[in-house]
Amino acid sequence: MRLGEDTYTDIRWRALILDEAQFVKNHRAKTYQVIRRMERDFTLAMTGTPLENSLMDLWSLLSLTAPMLYPTPQDFAVDYRTPIEMDGDRVRLAGLRRSIAPFVLRRTKEAVASDLPPKQEQTLVVPMNPAHRRVYDRHLQRERQRVMGLLDDLAGNRVAVLSALTTLRQMALSPALLDPAYAPIEPSKVEVLVEHLTELAAEGHRALVFSQFTRYLRQVREALEQAGVSTEYLDGRTRDRQERLTRFREGDATAFCISLKAGGFGITLTEADYVYVLDPWWNPAAEAQAVDRTHRIGQDKPVMVYRLVAADSIEEKVRDLQQRKRDLFARVVDEGEMFGSALSVDDLRALLA
Repeated sequence: MRLGEDTYTDIRWRALILDEAQFVKNHRAKTYQVIRRMERDFTLAMTGTPLENSLMDLWSLLSLTAPMLYPTPQDFAVDYRTPIEMDGDRVRLAGLRRSIAPFVLRRTKEAVASDLPPKQEQTLVVPMNPAHRRVYDRHLQRERQRVMGLLDDLAGNRVAVLSALTTLRQMALSPALLDPAYAPIEPSKVEVLVEHLTELAAEGHRALVFSQFTRYLRQVREALEQAGVSTEYLDGRTRDRQERLTRFREGDATAFCISLKAGGFGITLTEADYVYVLDPWWNPAAEAQAVDRTHRIGQDKPVMVYRLVAADSIEEKVRDLQQRKRDLFARVVDEGEMFGSALSVDDLRALLA
C-alpha cells in the first residue's frame, strides 16, 4: 500500500479486505492514510487483536469499516477512550459496546474449532544464579535512580524511560546483551530451557521458542545446539523465511527459535506441541498471538505453554502489569482476550518499585 499509493487510489473498488488488520491500527501511519483515501463500496477488516495498545486501535479499524460511526479520532478519544481507560466509566463503556455491536463479528477459537486439543499454560519463575543476581541488582539501582527523576515529565522523557526499562529487561535475560564483559555469566533461563528441551527431544516432542530480543535468541540457539538439541531459527533478518518454515515442518528439529516480529503472526506450526515464551511482552495480545502459532486448526496434540519469568526482577512487574491490563478487550468486545494499554506514570513507578 505504501509503495503503490497511486495505483490503489486511482481505482474505485467494489470491496477491500484487510487481513491481519492490526497493521493499520495507527491512524497516523502511511499505510492507514493510503487505505483511507481508497474509494470502495465495502471494507472488511479481519484480525485476532483489534485492541493492542489502546481504544484508538479500535477506532482506526472502525474508521475504515464504518467511517461515519465515529468520524474523528479527537472526539472518540474525548467521548470514549479517556472516560473508559482512565476513569473506568461503565456508562460510556456500555454505550460503546452497543454502538459497535452491529459492525463486529466475534468468532472465538472455541466456536470454530471445538475439537481443538486442550492448551495448558504455566509460568515458570526462574531464580537468577548468584553472579547474574549481583549484576542485575547493580543495574537496577542505577536505572531506578535515573528514571524516577524523569517521570515528572514523561512526555518529554518517554524515550529515555523506555530505554532504561529495556536495559533492565535485557539484563534480566542475559547481562551479556549489554556488555560483552559479562559473557562468562550463564543466563539463568537458558539453563532451564536447555534442561527442558533436552527432555522433550528424548520424548519426541517439538517446541517453539519465542523472544523479542534477537541477540538473546541467538544465544539460546547456540546453547541448545551445544547441548545436542537440534534447532531452526527465524528472525526479521532471515532471508530464506519460507525455507526455514518448511525445514521445521518437514524435518525433525526439536526447537524453532523465533523472534516476536518475525513469527508472532501469519504462520501455522502445528508440528510443535510445546511453546516457550522467554520474556514477557508489554502487549499480552501479541504474546497470545505467538502462542497460537501452534494451538490452531490442524493441531492434533495437547499444547503446553511455558512462560519463563526471572524471579525478583522487572519481568515479574511486567507480568503483574499485564494482569491488571487484561480486561479492557473483554469489557469492550468479548471475554477471554488479552490487552495491554499504553504505560502510564503510575505503571512506570510500579515497574521500578
